[in-house]
Amino acid sequence: MSLNAPTPSEQALLTTLQSVVDPLTGKDWVSTRQLQSLELRDGVAHIDIALGYPARSLWPALSDRLRDAALTVPGVQGVAVQWHTRIATHAAPRGIAPLPGVKNLVAVASGKGGVGKSTTAVNLALALAAEGARVGLLDADIYGPSQPLMLGLSGKPDSPDGKTITPPVKHGLQMMSIGLLIDGEAPAIWRGPMATQALDQLLRLSNWGEPDQPLDYLVVDMPPGTGDIHLSISQRAPLTAAVVITTPQDIALLDARKGLRMFEKVSVPVLGVIENMAVYHCPQCGHESHIFGEHGGQRLADEGGVDLLGSLPLDLRIREQADSGQPTLVSDPASAAAELYRGIARRLAARLSLLPRDYSAKIPGVKVVNTPPAAT
Repeated sequence: MSLNAPTPSEQALLTTLQSVVDPLTGKDWVSTRQLQSLELRDGVAHIDIALGYPARSLWPALSDRLRDAALTVPGVQGVAVQWHTRIATHAAPRGIAPLPGVKNLVAVASGKGGVGKSTTAVNLALALAAEGARVGLLDADIYGPSQPLMLGLSGKPDSPDGKTITPPVKHGLQMMSIGLLIDGEAPAIWRGPMATQALDQLLRLSNWGEPDQPLDYLVVDMPPGTGDIHLSISQRAPLTAAVVITTPQDIALLDARKGLRMFEKVSVPVLGVIENMAVYHCPQCGHESHIFGEHGGQRLADEGGVDLLGSLPLDLRIREQADSGQPTLVSDPASAAAELYRGIARRLAARLSLLPRDYSAKIPGVKVVNTPPAAT
């Protein structure tokens, strides 16, 4: 039965389902139009939902929520829930041309180097892919590219037409970096305009996604600081949103605040703060120590009026896995650290799904024809 003409029993079921709230968005799936179909056949409620963010590992738990609610409706004896992932394109700052093959660009930034931003970026990208999204990764650090090492990639990427580049795929991710185009040990001794031009070419001349399957997310691993490259990306790339990485240390928080304010000034929504190296667990005795301070990420999030998306530990294995080209989500997907990354990725994507959508592709163009006046 179509949702447009439900039976009385289906209407009661629909009303009940509207009371079930998504724990990550705080909204129900009916009013947000994620409920695709609802039918009651022979006492079994058949529910079909297209979730607006990737959360494949949560589907069983979410199904239990719906099942518990539906079974309270008279006449419902069983529940069958089917889930899909349908990620929309969300609006970027006005006046910036969309990026072909990409629905949403998410910048992963930090004001200070050495806080684990690149390690976090690659694991978040892998986590989004593991949860059911099509994901790419752009290494925007022209002077210190690290993603080729972290993903175990080497060699020049293909250029099918001599003008564009096809980013290589590793561990299910498309990835592009200046580190794939120059000698790995050669420094990029370039002035600001040269670096920003190189970044623009990496962004615009790469064949992201597939012809009929664009990337749901392109994660942009930003360089540290708030300089030319940050301004170039913010003003020339259709960034959908950003996240800020910090450690609890006061000096890292000082620079992270600058990163938050930079995105505010260029009208890029900040989805939240991720606190890295929050606590150290001694592998020998199990003692916990807050080496870089405590609750710094929460303070930064509160000051910036954004959410704390999660905290990650200071863990030797995370560093070793990234250095070996096998990040945590690949080398140890069942670990506690991998689950932390997946949880942060789900919260990040859920908050992004609440942003305004981009309807520009659905608006027909206006053609102005200058018709000469009729002869009298």
